[in-house]
Amino acid sequence: MNGFRCMKLVFAAVVSLAGAGVAYGQSCPAGAGFEAFKTSIAEEAIAAGVGANVVQRIVPGLSYSDSVIAADRKQGVFAQSFLEFSDRMVAPYRVSGGRERLQRHGDIFRRIEAEYGVPGAVISAFWALETDFGAVLGNFNTLNALATLAYDCRRPELFRPQLIAALKLLDRGDLTAAQMQGAWAGELGQLQILPSDYLENGVDYDSDGRVDLLKNTGDVLATGGKLLNVLGWRRGEPWLQEVSVPGSLRWEQAGIYTTMPASEWAAMGVAARNGPALEGTALPASLILPMGRNGPAFLAYPNFGVFLEWNQSLVYTVSAAYLATRINGAPKLERGNPGDILSVDQTKALQTLLQARGYDVGEIDGIIGSGTRAAVRAVQMELGLPADAWPTRDLLAQLQGNQSGAAGAPSAAPPLPLVRP
Repeated sequence: MNGFRCMKLVFAAVVSLAGAGVAYGQSCPAGAGFEAFKTSIAEEAIAAGVGANVVQRIVPGLSYSDSVIAADRKQGVFAQSFLEFSDRMVAPYRVSGGRERLQRHGDIFRRIEAEYGVPGAVISAFWALETDFGAVLGNFNTLNALATLAYDCRRPELFRPQLIAALKLLDRGDLTAAQMQGAWAGELGQLQILPSDYLENGVDYDSDGRVDLLKNTGDVLATGGKLLNVLGWRRGEPWLQEVSVPGSLRWEQAGIYTTMPASEWAAMGVAARNGPALEGTALPASLILPMGRNGPAFLAYPNFGVFLEWNQSLVYTVSAAYLATRINGAPKLERGNPGDILSVDQTKALQTLLQARGYDVGEIDGIIGSGTRAAVRAVQMELGLPADAWPTRDLLAQLQGNQSGAAGAPSAAPPLPLVRP
């Protein structure tokens, strides 16, 4: 899995496309004008301080990549449910591998935590998810990938600076052009970070004069610790804790945007499944129900916001934070019984119905993102249903029935096929 920071860029780009007048998935002219684009990049790189020898050696050889565009347009992973995604990504070998590396590199992790405040389990979780601890770095030509995305019409303002940063890395001497191989969106190294983060937050842990995020474990882990610290990590505090919730809870209080002290959640009947008790805990926390009131439940503490800085998809962030708790010794989560999961086509149908009722769901894309969840919560409250923001087949049927003028009646059309976890 690569590209947490990149996926944040992708999320931001999708949000910004409506204002730019570009539809998600729209094709752009494939390489037309690319030579003129390279000339402008060369001029910008020189103005940014990149050495002329690097610019003259690298920029003329940049090429447009159709495979990068294909990967960029795909993005199907966003439609997966939390359990579907976490079952695959929080695999036993990643949990055991993370724990083993905490032991093997114990001295490095202790030094990093002392300096940056970030626990080794958190760094290990990103290390595991991004590249399987350095085993899978990606095989896209980074320079060509960044040039393609910087030229592409969808979001050049996001990737053009990353291309300039990659040229600066070459100029600084941390990497050679041949070593710049990674993910389709330009991430590099064992943590798959963007070139600007490599430049600004890369750590030369062993003081050998260069930041090597391809092979130097100390540099990799220290860079992860520094980057998480820069993103706002709070020393000595938790990030995610699995909880059980009572059936009488006011479900509209759940969600990342509602916070209250953990002790107040405890007073409402929320209880820790593992780790410290919630009673007497003053830390602010949000109740996260990634698959509604019948699925897994977590309290997310302020440090969870750092995971959101890597990616704003709830499925990604909860999975990464959950993996970190597992590496840190927590048991497997309680799966609950979230029931049938809407297919992509069913979710699109639901989004269309919500939009018709005046709710802003963003793009009709079959992805249960923050806009769709907020709309689902609002219509659940409108209809007097438990407002846990999780879309169900029953909700879809009720909205379809309302649309046909028979509130609560089943839709005349046969139900679409379901995807089960």
